[in-house]
Amino acid sequence: MRFIKQQLLGAALLCVASASQAAGVLHFANWSDYYPPQLLQKFEKDTGIKATLDSYDGNDTLTAKLKAGSGNYDVIVPSDSYIQILAKDGLLMKLDHSQLPNFKNVKAPFNAPSFDPKRDYTMPYMWGTTGFSYDTARVPGGKLPDSWKSLFEPIPELKGKIGMLDSEEDVYMDAAWYLGLNECTENPEDAKKILALLQKQKPSVATYNNDGTIERMIAGEVIMHEQWNGAYFRVKEKKPSVVYVYPKEGVRFWMDNFAIPSKAQNVKEAYIFINWMMQPENIALASNFTKYNNAIAGSDKFMDAALFKDPAINTPQDMTSRFRPFKLCSPAALALRSKVWVKFKQ
Repeated sequence: MRFIKQQLLGAALLCVASASQAAGVLHFANWSDYYPPQLLQKFEKDTGIKATLDSYDGNDTLTAKLKAGSGNYDVIVPSDSYIQILAKDGLLMKLDHSQLPNFKNVKAPFNAPSFDPKRDYTMPYMWGTTGFSYDTARVPGGKLPDSWKSLFEPIPELKGKIGMLDSEEDVYMDAAWYLGLNECTENPEDAKKILALLQKQKPSVATYNNDGTIERMIAGEVIMHEQWNGAYFRVKEKKPSVVYVYPKEGVRFWMDNFAIPSKAQNVKEAYIFINWMMQPENIALASNFTKYNNAIAGSDKFMDAALFKDPAINTPQDMTSRFRPFKLCSPAALALRSKVWVKFKQ
C-alpha cells in the first residue's frame, strides 16, 4: 500500500510539473514581418512565459490552418473583415474582459468597432490603410494621378513593373471602387466588369504577393505596388523617392486584432500576452517596428516622432473622407467575389 501511495504521489507531482510547464508557454502567430522579435523577448523577461512566433501570409492562410486544426496557436492576428467569419465558424474564443484590465486603454472608436461592437472576440493590434506607392524617380514627369486608374490602367512604362497584393479582398475592393461599384455587389454584371479590369491589368503585373512588398520596392524590382501604408513607410526610409497615394475613389481603412483561437491550449498565457500588449509602452514598440498606428491611449509618448510627420501614417484631415471602413458583405456577395478571384487566378 505504501508503494502504491508513493506511485500515486509521484504521478501527482509529475502532473503538477507538466501543468506548470504548460502554464509558461505561449504560441503566437502573426502576419510575416509584423511583430518585433525583441518585443517578444521583453514579454518573456517581464512575465517568465516562454513564447514562440509563427507567421502566415494572409487571412486565408490563417483561416485554413484554424479549420484544419494545425498550428496549435494561442494568440492570432486576424483582420477586421475575417472576425465575424471566424466567430461564426466557432474558431474564436469569446473573451473574458475581467482578464483584460488594460482594455481601459483602448481609444474610441477602436473600443467598439463595427466588426466586433462589444469586443467579444478581439482586442486591437495595428490599424492602417491600403493604397499604393510608386517611385517618382522612375515615372515620366515624376507624378501619377491620385487614382486607382494609375494602378489598374497603368502607363506603358509600368508594364511588368507593378506589384499587387495576393489578397482577394483588397484587390477586388480596390477594383470595385475604381469602377464606381459597391464592393459588396451581388450583381453578376458588376463582377464581370471587375474581372475584366483585373485581366486587362494582369500583363503589367510582376507578382501577386503579400510577402516582400517592402524588399521589392527597395530593390527596384517593381516601380509601383498596391501596399499597406506602414510597409510604404519602411520603403521610404531606404528610398526617399517613393510616395504613398490615397486614391480619390476610396482607400481601405483596416484594423488587425488579437484573438484567441477556440482550441488554444494556453489560454491563461494568451490573456496575459494580450493584456500586456495593451500597455502603451509595449504597443508603441510594435508600432515603431511595423510603422503602423495603434489604438492605445498614451502610446504616442513612446512612438517615433517620424511616424507622425509622414502623411501616409498621420493621415491629413482632407484625406480622411477617402477612407472606406470595413463593411460586412452578404454571403451572396462574398461567393460572387470568390468566384471572380478563382477564375482570375486560373
